Amino acid sequence: MNPFAIAGIQMKVSAVAPNVEMMKLKLDITMSLYPWVDMVVFSELCGYGPLTHTAQEIPGEFEQEMCKMARKHNVWLLPGSIFEKSEGNIYNTATVINPEGEVVTRYRKMFPFYPYEVGVTPGSEFCVFDVPGVAKFGLSICYDMWFPETVRTLTVMGAEVILHPTMTGTIDREIELSIVRAMAAVNQCYFFDVNGLESGGSGRSIVCGPDGRVIYQAEGNEEIFPLELNIDRVRRSRELGILRLGQPLKSFRDHIGQFGIYQHGAQLPYLNSLGPLIKPTKLDTLSKLKMQENEYEPPANPTGYKGFNEL
Repeated sequence: MNPFAIAGIQMKVSAVAPNVEMMKLKLDITMSLYPWVDMVVFSELCGYGPLTHTAQEIPGEFEQEMCKMARKHNVWLLPGSIFEKSEGNIYNTATVINPEGEVVTRYRKMFPFYPYEVGVTPGSEFCVFDVPGVAKFGLSICYDMWFPETVRTLTVMGAEVILHPTMTGTIDREIELSIVRAMAAVNQCYFFDVNGLESGGSGRSIVCGPDGRVIYQAEGNEEIFPLELNIDRVRRSRELGILRLGQPLKSFRDHIGQFGIYQHGAQLPYLNSLGPLIKPTKLDTLSKLKMQENEYEPPANPTGYKGFNEL
């Protein structure tokens, strides 16, 4: 057995005041209660909430505070994410910190929740990192997982555990729970999804194993959930199959050249026909008037009325 303990912290997130001091307190409590924990993961945008005006430069004060906390408790730390401002853009950025308090890597969310997460620029680089002697980890944020290619790419890069801070308070949370299970199964990996509360989400954080089964699912209250993962389960699944049945990663490897839609220059007429990525709205007023215009027939004996075409 190759054990590694991760604690998720599902906490209330304010949109009007920083949550950094509460994060530090929650981490102190976690490590006091569960000193055997090796890594702690917070939810997306936990530090300052979901409003882009809180964006700050990275590296900066938030990272410095989190590095001190990781070093204090000798623990791997993923303090959710914050909005990062860089060269006139705003990114949704997560930092990974090792037990020595050093920044190991950073990840910019690749799929902002368009058309709702306006003003946020997508990142362009996938993120994996090693915990020496344990496993390779992949990092994904919230809406990223709705695109199977993201988690599959992390897996192809060797990730055995996907860390997934999220901030979902919308009615599609139930769908996300099924996506977590599916991503864990088809990629034969652990999937550690941590949601926030109040302005940070509706909770129901979930952790799944490499067979897609739920290891733990939180409810809608504040929780600290420490879990010891057996990384050998990932390796056995990938070697022998899910429940000793399907071996999707090997099958994907053996057929990877057949996915022509991903080739540079591929023609995608159907996708291009779907229209722009905009918020759904009520029937456009102008479109409605145009429909009336097309249906209008002028009277046989005009009485001075001007039709639409003459207005």
